[in-house]
Amino acid sequence: MDLGGTLGIKRDVPVGFESIRIVLDDPAVIAASGRAEHPNARFDGSATRAVDGTAFEVSDAELAAADRAEAAARYKRIAVALASGKEAWIYLYAPTAPDPSAVAALSARP
Repeated sequence: MDLGGTLGIKRDVPVGFESIRIVLDDPAVIAASGRAEHPNARFDGSATRAVDGTAFEVSDAELAAADRAEAAARYKRIAVALASGKEAWIYLYAPTAPDPSAVAALSARP
């Protein structure tokens, strides 16, 4: 997805997640993305696991646009702790997304 003018890009990783692949079944989403299978992440709660990623600093308008686009593919935005100690939003496939309180509990660990 092109977010337009991103404000900053940094390598970082959400902690407590493992990499998975999901298969979407919505023909419109498959047509728009060009494929049915997509990389994603699943929360497993392990403080020693992390998924390689990139943190984008975006405006409120860009975040709202991303929310609309991701909702069409049944993705849900949740707050997560990053290995750097910062917090960020990630999009997870809604049917496999964790309860936000479980993710918050991992973030609160010392």
